Amino acid sequence: MDVVVTGGAGFIGSNLIRALLVEDHRVRVVDDLSTGSLANLEGVRQDVRVDHEDVRDIAAMRRAMDGAETVFHLAALPSVARSIEDPVRTNGVNVDGTLVALMVAREAGVRRVVYASSSSIYGDVPTLPKHEGMAPAPRSPYAAAKLAGEAYCQAFTRVYGLETVSLRFFNVFGQRQDPASEYAAVIPRFVTRMLEGERPVIFGDGGQSRDFTYIENAVGACMLAAAAGPAAAGEVMNVACGARTSLRELVAMLNATLGTELEPEFAQPRAGDVRHSEASIDRAAELLGYRPTVEVPEGLQTTVQWYAGALAGRP
Repeated sequence: MDVVVTGGAGFIGSNLIRALLVEDHRVRVVDDLSTGSLANLEGVRQDVRVDHEDVRDIAAMRRAMDGAETVFHLAALPSVARSIEDPVRTNGVNVDGTLVALMVAREAGVRRVVYASSSSIYGDVPTLPKHEGMAPAPRSPYAAAKLAGEAYCQAFTRVYGLETVSLRFFNVFGQRQDPASEYAAVIPRFVTRMLEGERPVIFGDGGQSRDFTYIENAVGACMLAAAAGPAAAGEVMNVACGARTSLRELVAMLNATLGTELEPEFAQPRAGDVRHSEASIDRAAELLGYRPTVEVPEGLQTTVQWYAGALAGRP
């Protein structure tokens, strides 16, 4: 099957590509490398076609999607903090880019588009677990842009018959996640600092919690979403483990894994961050047959091993 992965040189995309290649799919990657890296495709670069293009470029997207059956639209400018600093660019890539992807997919006769959304659209509503029937309450331009992308996906399904499935990812972590970015996610930041004997920095008091989701679970959900029956078309669903871990607990788990006793440092909370996040994954279980196959402790051990190897191989 011919498959397009936008954002395929990024964290989730590069892991997804490896799973697609195992199943002998023909994979095309569209990535402008603004946040992704060809280093993430090491070992598989020769097995995929890479188009170094912006997802907002209609002509480039038409070339990429010609003859494709499935599109995984993962390209985005990530980070709540980045969106607060630059909401216009965030909207351009995350909303306009999604609209172009959907429009071209429809023109090309693509069967299904799997869209990477975000748990951030729920905002800081205290109700737990977060479920898809809740009213969205985005607290950042990033969250608002992801919600707009979902709305466009559902509109294209209803109006044009283009099958779409939107996956609300909850705090995905694992190998190939960039720890060096100013906007790096918490787990790669913690892991790489602690591997070097440095104390992790927590923004806030550490009581905030997240439904951390190992990358293998996210990749599995993408594959299931592409293959699911027509009942999944036009639907939005959470992808997570259905449990939450506080940042203090996360530090303790990493200390146990590393054999260290590093106490966290604390800094001022960041604007736009939510206090608690935990998902109901019932809808994904019903429509996709999804269930998490790797829980947080096991995922952390694998992640630590990968970063340890990456740091050891660093010049």
